Amino acid sequence: MLCCTDVAMKKFDLNIDRMLENWDAFHAIREIIANALDEQILTGTREIAISRDGDGQWRIRDFGRGLRHEHFTMNENQEKLDHPGLIGKFGVGLKDALATFDRLGIETRIRSKFCDVAFDRSEKHDFSDVITLHACISDPSDPAFVGTEFILKGCSIEDIEKAKRLFLRFSGEERLEETQYGQVLRKAGKVSFIYINGIRVAEEENFLFSYNITSLTAAIKKALNRERTNVGRVAYSDRVKSILLASSSKAVAKALVDDLGNFGGGTLHDEMKWTDVSVHASKITNALGNVLFLTDEEIMNAPRFVEEARASGRQIITIPSTVKEKLSGQVDMEGNTIQDLGNFVSERNDCFEFKFVPPEKLVQAERSVFNMTGRLADLIGGLPSRVQSVKISETMRPETGSFSEACGLWTGMEIIIKRSELASVESYASTLLHEIAHARSGETDITIGFEHELTSLLGMVASKVLRRASADTQLLQEPTKARTPEIRAASRQPQAASRDPAPAKKAGFWARLLGNPSR
Repeated sequence: MLCCTDVAMKKFDLNIDRMLENWDAFHAIREIIANALDEQILTGTREIAISRDGDGQWRIRDFGRGLRHEHFTMNENQEKLDHPGLIGKFGVGLKDALATFDRLGIETRIRSKFCDVAFDRSEKHDFSDVITLHACISDPSDPAFVGTEFILKGCSIEDIEKAKRLFLRFSGEERLEETQYGQVLRKAGKVSFIYINGIRVAEEENFLFSYNITSLTAAIKKALNRERTNVGRVAYSDRVKSILLASSSKAVAKALVDDLGNFGGGTLHDEMKWTDVSVHASKITNALGNVLFLTDEEIMNAPRFVEEARASGRQIITIPSTVKEKLSGQVDMEGNTIQDLGNFVSERNDCFEFKFVPPEKLVQAERSVFNMTGRLADLIGGLPSRVQSVKISETMRPETGSFSEACGLWTGMEIIIKRSELASVESYASTLLHEIAHARSGETDITIGFEHELTSLLGMVASKVLRRASADTQLLQEPTKARTPEIRAASRQPQAASRDPAPAKKAGFWARLLGNPSR
């Protein structure tokens, strides 16, 4: 052990009084490890060594160029400032570490081929009442020594392990992808860590991944205080987004999109709450797999299409409406259209085929309703000349702007009506007249022209109804004499007649207007 009273030894005032009361031993050890790792990167030398000797002392060694006494004069090392990938802040970080070791009573020595260094507290030159920490520098005990070695006496295994866990190098976290801004890491436990150039600066409880930021922004540089801990999210969130938006691996994209499944339960990880990240992950997934992106509302409103998509082997991925809006009209990383519900229905319609049912294949009740087609059309002046035929189909395309099957369709030549509409005169008549309005007006739904035509048809039907009602009224107003015998005859019916079955249910509007469909 070196003694600071040796004649050949020179004392160098580090200008350090007691400071950094909030640092523990592992914070100081962190700085020593950081500087060793930086020297390894700068010189391209072998891995650093952290070991415990037979005397219980901890040795932290790099195999670089070796420490010189001039290094104690530095506040910042320009070489490190010029190298963006380094961790340590040699000068400031080293002095903070030495001050902490001194405060905690951890004996510290340094070896290199240039010098051996020990430390003690001595009077400041020309100020006997001021005691500061001094480096006691002597000639090297081993001029052939390679690198720099710190020897620490008085720190525990726990201190060393806590310090090592602050480094990505010793964390055990797997690298999933590397981008120009940093690395995406598979987190090793429940908590995610944020690293900057390999050293931990923050923890995140609700992140999906851990991250190592290697391209620093001005905000990050400003936030990196001397403690280099508890850096706020506002400083690094933009860089984390940049890392994710630059990612392209299937592993990262799958994890992100799988997490979208937590959207409905409100348990999304924080990265997926960033819309741009969700959109990017969706694009990657669209390029990699047979998927269909749906919102919760679409899943509820279009269950038939959901079942059809699943039956065809598609994976249903639930996304928020904000992500759906951003994905609309977009293409994925390979230039493919994003597979949302609109695109799925469009592709389905491109290969859609009607399943027509000829009248003779209808059951009698359906055929009776279908046979009223001409009489229904006569209510509004007959079928337009452009309508070549009216057909019945088992299947129908979805309505425009909707994902439910249409009840009827005007193709430009034919009116096609879904078979289920034949369940009643009312449903068939309303659909038929609706499609005739399209044929007469040449307009689509929700247009002024179509509304005018539909209004006109309502007027025609109303006119027919009123004329029939007028005829019925005239019949009721015939002379009472002619009807009196009938009334008297009815009054003479025996009481047993009250035991006859109840009269048939009153006919509906269309049945009263057109007559019994079974006739």
